Amino acid sequence: MSSTSMKFPVLSNEGGLGAYLDQIKKFPMLDAEEEYMLAKNWKSTGNIKSAEKLVTSHLRLVAKIAMGYKGYGLPLNEIISEGNVGLMQAVKKFEPEKGFRLATYAMWWIKASIQEYVLRSWSLVKIGTTTAQKKLFFNLKKLKNQIAPRTEGDLRDEHVKDIAQKLNVAEEEVVSMNRRLSGREQSLNAPIGEDGDEWQDWVVDNEMDQELKFAQSEEMEQRKDLLKDSIKILNDREKQILHARRLDEEPKTLEDLSKKFKISRERIRQIENKAFEKLQKHMINSAKSKNLLPAN
Repeated sequence: MSSTSMKFPVLSNEGGLGAYLDQIKKFPMLDAEEEYMLAKNWKSTGNIKSAEKLVTSHLRLVAKIAMGYKGYGLPLNEIISEGNVGLMQAVKKFEPEKGFRLATYAMWWIKASIQEYVLRSWSLVKIGTTTAQKKLFFNLKKLKNQIAPRTEGDLRDEHVKDIAQKLNVAEEEVVSMNRRLSGREQSLNAPIGEDGDEWQDWVVDNEMDQELKFAQSEEMEQRKDLLKDSIKILNDREKQILHARRLDEEPKTLEDLSKKFKISRERIRQIENKAFEKLQKHMINSAKSKNLLPAN
């Protein structure tokens, strides 16, 4: 399936982003039964019209997710286009028999496609190559809004320290990344078309909010189920240590657990890390087998 074989609004410089957003609002969202029948038809017969309906009914979901990445100084129309590529891949691989809605499955593909584009555009040289640095790149804004909302310019020392600890990166990396990203935020009051519409006018699309909230709620429930099922692979000591260190509301210290299990703090840390890796691997494999994550 390729974009050239389908007929749906294309982002262009001529029409403008505002015109595109107005167009995709006109596509109705599908109920569960209609989505299932279209997906079955596409999968069994290759009917491009069915695939087209599945894609167009989720274009607003792509645009909504794309807005979360508009602070990286990249053209939003390109971010949306990359998200649409991810959506098409999701439709291509979607298996309706698994019992999940397309929006939930597609979110993974949309986000992955957008993040790959952002990383390519910024280049790994700019943001670092380690997993922690990439995590910082994509999570700094969210943590900044939680810890120091409405803060402009450099962060206060205590905020830098807090973020560095949460993301396990050096404090100077937090300062550096914040400076790179600062000033690149697009105002929600920025016009998106000749008619004077603003970002905030489109962001509060209640119908779209409900679809996104439903997908996110469904995704959270599925993650809880995955965790509940996957944690069974751990032995009793691994379960207790992992719960105490990462799942309890008030995590225990290595010293506390060292005394409880009568082993060294370093051994507690090793067991914690090994248990977490086992759990993470099992959850990822389970998610893929249940069609909740891309298979490749």
